[in-house]
Amino acid sequence: MARRLRLVELDFATSAPVRLAFSAELAAPPSAVFRSLAVELGSMPSWFTAVTSATPTGDGAGRTVRLRGGVVFQETILAHDPDTRYAYRVDETNAPGVSALVEDWALSPTGTGTRVRWTMAVDGGAPCRLAVRLARPGVGRSFRDAMRRLDRRLTPARHPSPGGGR
Repeated sequence: MARRLRLVELDFATSAPVRLAFSAELAAPPSAVFRSLAVELGSMPSWFTAVTSATPTGDGAGRTVRLRGGVVFQETILAHDPDTRYAYRVDETNAPGVSALVEDWALSPTGTGTRVRWTMAVDGGAPCRLAVRLARPGVGRSFRDAMRRLDRRLTPARHPSPGGGR
């Protein structure tokens, strides 16, 4: 059963009781990374395997994201700054215990590539906050795997397929 969450704003990404932040360096340029995050939503399950579908809603003002295990998020876009930032708030979810959630993707150029910093900011009851903190290693692994897959998708010439080559 879906529940409405507290409608927080972008500053929640820096003030939430629990914040998980992860970074990765990609060879792909910020424009390509941003396009995959914010524009080509349908491609998300191919590189972020925790996601089974991501579809825009409200003429692009929001999105519906479905995760493995049946969790569904109805989201509102809070920041859509081409090549630099993409952030959204979860307005409604069937995930238990969560009372507020914002995800913030910050992109910055590094030479010809991109540094991606993903922050997941969460509030909820004490059991929820503890569960999110305990999930940090798994969430971090999922993020790093997703960034590797995204980079391979965006820069195939730099990542030859196994067994390929000569």
